[in-house]
Amino acid sequence: MIEYNQAVPMKYRGQTDLAIEYLKFYFKEKWLKDIHENLRDGYKEMGQINLSLSEVGLEQDIIDLYSYESMLLGREGS
Repeated sequence: MIEYNQAVPMKYRGQTDLAIEYLKFYFKEKWLKDIHENLRDGYKEMGQINLSLSEVGLEQDIIDLYSYESMLLGREGS
């Protein structure tokens, strides 16, 4: 990132320094936007992964419940 001496008053800077300030602002905003988009995409992806994992766990719970109820009713072979 381009740095400049902040002790120099603004009136002594030229158009080049103004352009540098604009570019610094632009790239900082772009960087923040990219981070926001990456986080949003990551949360969406993790949401799908978590949903899939929770369904796997729920399916196993139902199988276990069915087996337990069958055992209580004496129908272990069903």
